[in-house]
Amino acid sequence: MQQLDQRSRSTPLEALTRDARALANGDTVLSAPEAEVARQLQICNACRYCEGFCAVFPAMTRRLEFGKADIHYLANLCHNCGACLHACQYAPPHEFAVNVPQAMAQVRVQTYVDYAWPPALGALYQRNGLTLSLALAAGLAIFLLSALALNGTLWGGDLRGNFYNVFPHNLLVGLFAPVFLFAVLALGLGVRRFWREVTPATTGAPVSGPAAAEATSDVLRLKYLDGGHGEGCHNADDEYTMARRRAHHLTFYGFMLCFAATSVATVYHYAFGWTAPYDLPSLPKLLGVAGGLSLLMGTAGLFKLNLQRHPLHGDASQKPMDRGFIALLFFASLTGLALWLARGSVALPSLLAVHLGVVMALFATLPYGKFAHGIFRSAALLRHAVEKRQPDRLGLGAD
Repeated sequence: MQQLDQRSRSTPLEALTRDARALANGDTVLSAPEAEVARQLQICNACRYCEGFCAVFPAMTRRLEFGKADIHYLANLCHNCGACLHACQYAPPHEFAVNVPQAMAQVRVQTYVDYAWPPALGALYQRNGLTLSLALAAGLAIFLLSALALNGTLWGGDLRGNFYNVFPHNLLVGLFAPVFLFAVLALGLGVRRFWREVTPATTGAPVSGPAAAEATSDVLRLKYLDGGHGEGCHNADDEYTMARRRAHHLTFYGFMLCFAATSVATVYHYAFGWTAPYDLPSLPKLLGVAGGLSLLMGTAGLFKLNLQRHPLHGDASQKPMDRGFIALLFFASLTGLALWLARGSVALPSLLAVHLGVVMALFATLPYGKFAHGIFRSAALLRHAVEKRQPDRLGLGAD
């Protein structure tokens, strides 16, 4: 206990000495959130009570010290389920103040900023809040509504239920393709930088087929949102709940179904010359309706859970970013379903303008919002699946 107490405390002089030693050795000095994660993990490494809870703790036991790359890797491996917080004997109000989910969350958003591309836009992660997201969506929608008003097609007209009679297909492609491709490029370059940093810290071994299959399964099942015991994680209190896992599943698969609907419609248009609008029971419409409903329910659930979240879970400063992303997904699905239901009405042009404004705002903020956590976490899970297959040189814990 005395050794554990000594590890958990650090005077300003000791911190300065540690930083000076790191600089002399050519190492990167840890930021305050990173240093806090390193402090807490030293305590966790001495305790090991939570070793079987999730992927973070087996990965932690492979390390005696925690450098920047190790901390970034473990922070993105953490699913913020809260199980370790409620099981920890050193959690607040204990003087050790161990709160791994909150400390990891603070570092996690820092990694998004550090690896953002282009780097100058990294600060958007800290400003991408609910107000900003909705304001951007509203601004884009107002711009499109104004364009319709100027050409006299804002309300009604003989559109025959076809939104391409409002905005031509090539115009929509010209508007959305550059934004979408930029989002993919920015996310891809950001996660590539993350991958290059954490690969040497996770044995540096290449990805094998079994490791890729395991990581894919863990991502698709959201394995580590079950609390490590299958009963679920925590949200408002210390009770187990599967609500977060279910809401995440509905949101993730709803998003993927909507993306699949758009992809199939693109193939229909360019490969077969089958132009929209599509109606039931066509494949794009079946995928789109199922995805829209799933996304609507999932985001509504996530927003409710976010409002109820225990203050010690996660980082309160990230709530605006979380809620902004959830709101954009919710309104994208809501306006998309409303657009389909009102396709034959005079409200079609205005609903289309609102829907396009929301979707464009979603694409524009995609690389600098909560969406990034899924990409970085998937990369961390893949490195974990690789690392656990390599010999543990320390042999201090069981995978």
